[in-house]
Amino acid sequence: MKRAPLDRKAQVRRAALNALRRARRAAERAGVKLSDWEGEFIGSVEDRLARYGRAFADPDKGAPGAALSMLQGVKLKEIAAKAAGKPRRGPRNKPSTPAD
Repeated sequence: MKRAPLDRKAQVRRAALNALRRARRAAERAGVKLSDWEGEFIGSVEDRLARYGRAFADPDKGAPGAALSMLQGVKLKEIAAKAAGKPRRGPRNKPSTPAD
């Protein structure tokens, strides 16, 4: 019995929703208190994914087939790292080398 062809948009949307839910569950299990902004961010992105299938409208902010914009993906990774207890990553500054 053959399966129906996979719908790429549905897969991407489902993967994004699962990532949001995993980040929220990880924070709850670890006892990490998400800020009000982070909780609102996760909730609003979930709502937009459920309603529209993607969480951003401007095509300049992300790939055409993506469910999350680039910055939404970065923020989601930051929330997941916070829940996992990993240090926050900021801009990497190269150590200055002394002039000879």
